[in-house]
Amino acid sequence: MATTNIWQQFKALIPDGVRVVTTIIANNGNGTSQAELRNGSVITVKGESVGIGGRVFIQDGEVKGTAPDLAQYEVEV
Repeated sequence: MATTNIWQQFKALIPDGVRVVTTIIANNGNGTSQAELRNGSVITVKGESVGIGGRVFIQDGEVKGTAPDLAQYEVEV
């Protein structure tokens, strides 16, 4: 049944979970990879589809696809 609540319709447009861009630093050989976050932290994620040095999108602890290698800037406000 479709809802007429405009807030629920808006929330349905936003994907669940947080999406983060990371760099793959190692493939573990067991279906997982090591990924380095922008702050230098290293996390283990599901998936080995991207080689070492590749930029990926991580969502809910799983590699969702490759990310473009764009310049990053930090601005302090």
